[in-house]
Amino acid sequence: MNDKRVYIYDSTLRDGAQTQGIDFSAADKEAIAVELDNLGVDYVEGGWPGANATDDAFFANPPKLHRTRLSTFGMTRRAGRSAANDPGLNGILGTAARTACIFGKTWDFQVEVALGIELEENVAMIADSIRHATTRVDEVLFDCEHFFDGYKSNRDYALQCAKAAYEAGALWVVLCDTNGGTLTHEMEDIVDDVIKHIPGNRLGVHCHDDTGNAVANSLAAVRCGVRQVQGALNGLGERCGNANLISIIPSLMLKMGLETGITATDLTRLTHVSRVIDERLNRAPSRSAPYVGASAFAHKGGVHASGVEKDPRCYEHIAPELVGNHRHIVVSEQSGRSNILARFRDIGIDVDAKDPKVAQLVDAVKEQEFCGYAYDGAEASFELLARRALGEVPDYFHCRSFRVIDERRWNDKDELITMSEATVKLEVKGGLYMTVAEGNGPVNALDNALRKLLKRSYPQLDDMRLVDFKVRILTSGDGTEAVTRVMIESANGQGDHWNTVGVSENIIDASYAALRDSIVYKLFRDGGGGTPAKKD
Repeated sequence: MNDKRVYIYDSTLRDGAQTQGIDFSAADKEAIAVELDNLGVDYVEGGWPGANATDDAFFANPPKLHRTRLSTFGMTRRAGRSAANDPGLNGILGTAARTACIFGKTWDFQVEVALGIELEENVAMIADSIRHATTRVDEVLFDCEHFFDGYKSNRDYALQCAKAAYEAGALWVVLCDTNGGTLTHEMEDIVDDVIKHIPGNRLGVHCHDDTGNAVANSLAAVRCGVRQVQGALNGLGERCGNANLISIIPSLMLKMGLETGITATDLTRLTHVSRVIDERLNRAPSRSAPYVGASAFAHKGGVHASGVEKDPRCYEHIAPELVGNHRHIVVSEQSGRSNILARFRDIGIDVDAKDPKVAQLVDAVKEQEFCGYAYDGAEASFELLARRALGEVPDYFHCRSFRVIDERRWNDKDELITMSEATVKLEVKGGLYMTVAEGNGPVNALDNALRKLLKRSYPQLDDMRLVDFKVRILTSGDGTEAVTRVMIESANGQGDHWNTVGVSENIIDASYAALRDSIVYKLFRDGGGGTPAKKD
């Protein structure tokens, strides 16, 4: 085995399903497994057959994976049963998956209190289960549940459990920091000791993030010699989550010089995979996520932007393209000419630095932000502002008027309901049209009405949806007359996200401005046609 080779075991479909607010369908699991296969991870843990209907459906018709080994997950035989006659154990060994991950207790406290059995019986359960599993599947892993707590409580017993699995034929013995309470220096000391008993190329590590150290602990274990890392995409998992493979993978490859089943070309898909997962789960991607976040390579201050322009190494630890991300020069009141020019290049605008329009745009941005606009969080609105200044944005539609009505009443079932209705009149490609739509709020109704009418002329709007809506009061001392800033995040069916902004003393007007920019940006990016620009 190549000592520089580290194997990636993804537990998103099982551990990630324990995240609060996430409920995978079998279709979700299949789609995510395919993404992981395309990325090139070594193992995908599909779930626990027999534990729930979703996992049963997934394993009954598993996806065809080409680079990734599909694994089941489950527990050792129960006390008082033989491995061959334990239905739970044999349930995870009877699927089409040729890899099985079996977990068992390695903390004496849990054996005596939670299981209520003798310590030696637990060791026998581990050895029997692993030995039996090796006769049914090609590869067997043993997850040493609560290993680090067990080691601190009773070192010899925790090691006895791990060695029992290894000697019974487990290909991988995985040391689990199940409650995420281990710190990095403890991780190093304990793994250094374990490797004296079990070779590092047969050891894995599985960390939770309850102290915020899951990624650091995983990398520390690898430095000590462990050669399998378990974790979940985007750090999904119960409580504070699992070790984030999206951070671990590039750190192993780009920082530590180690090899995985993921090639350099595969690695350029990392940002895409991270965002596709969030899109599938209807979660807003974290802008500050290491490596893949929208802000991971964002530069706001003029000095930073100038430094990056001279040499990106000044403020970037890697080239963003290595992980499929890109440099982003954000624009704000702190901006200077260098920011504007860099942002122009980022969005594909080739303009002479001496063009007077650049200075005019700098002044326009600063004036807009003084009025409440925030372009560092609304990149799509900035791009439209810039391209409009250069005369590049067509007039896709012109709003003649809109009206929004809110109603709060008791229905026939004596239930209190609220509903909103929006009426819009738009000029589109020379024709004047009007439509009405309802929504669960005024902004939703307005969004529905605009797109209901516009999709007749621009069917590419069909896959667009509003992902997030944020409101901030900018002049709080003015009470209900305060100036309001609305930020809207939108997405399409390919997982692309963009942000727009609107500002007004009227929240509906501010919302319309952000909605309009969102729609126009989508049409511009998709090449939606349109007529020469006109004031809206």
